Order: sequence, then C-alpha cells, then structure tokens
Amino acid sequence: MKPGDVVVGVLAGALETKVRPAVVIASSTYLVERPDVLVGILTTKLPKTTTSTDCVLMDWQLAGLRAESYFRAYVLTTHRSELTVIGHLSDRDWNQVRACVRVAFAI
Repeated sequence: MKPGDVVVGVLAGALETKVRPAVVIASSTYLVERPDVLVGILTTKLPKTTTSTDCVLMDWQLAGLRAESYFRAYVLTTHRSELTVIGHLSDRDWNQVRACVRVAFAI
C-alpha cells in the first residue's frame, strides 16, 4: 500500500457505514511505521455544495473506479488489513487530492 492508492473497504461515512472506495493519504513514512492507514473517502454523489476540500477525479477509470468519483477530505483511520487496493490515482488527480488535504489540515 502506498500514498495515492485507491482502496475499498467497509468505511464509515457521514451518514452510514458501507463498502466504499477511498484514497490512501498517509505518507510513506506513516505506512512503514504503523499498521493502520489514513484514507480520504471517495463518493460518486456530487456534493450539494463543493468546497476547497472536495475535488473531481478526472481519471477515475484509470484508478479502478466504476463511476465518476469525487474526493472529500473526510478522513478515516483503519487497519490496512481491512482494505483492498484496486488502483492508483493519476498524477493530476493525486496532486488535486494532496491540495485538498493541505487545505483541510492546519499544517
């Protein structure tokens, strides 16, 4: 597992817990040192109001997703054994996601 990987697993969302895709946003260092992983959820539902922490994935098919998807800076921590890697974001989508994450966190 590495940063930018697209994964699926049973993950909690704002309204329900279900099998859903997410993207690994943990650093390589984090992934080497810990058994868990930080992910940001992906959704196929266009957010009613998009914010600076949401982005449209332009190359969703290349990432192994079945439908147009959106990244939301809704961050979860889960054990990596609960996730299955299905693809990897393109460079342009990964750059967008990283920009959203930077805006979301006070770092």
